[in-house]
Amino acid sequence: MRISARNQFAGTVRKIVPGAVNAEVTLDCGGIEVVAIITSDSVQRLGLVAGKRAYAVVKASDVLIGK
Repeated sequence: MRISARNQFAGTVRKIVPGAVNAEVTLDCGGIEVVAIITSDSVQRLGLVAGKRAYAVVKASDVLIGK
């Protein structure tokens, strides 16, 4: 897979909270949790389950930093 986003975080799926259409996926990236809302279909298509290795890919323009 080739993508333009340079911010990739490897991690392990910690939990998946399914919903009617979307699911909340929590990825543990070395002690930092990244949570994403993706479609339930994507969870199935990617074969995501707790304990599976996955990547969080974040486009730089989608990141907000606060103090």
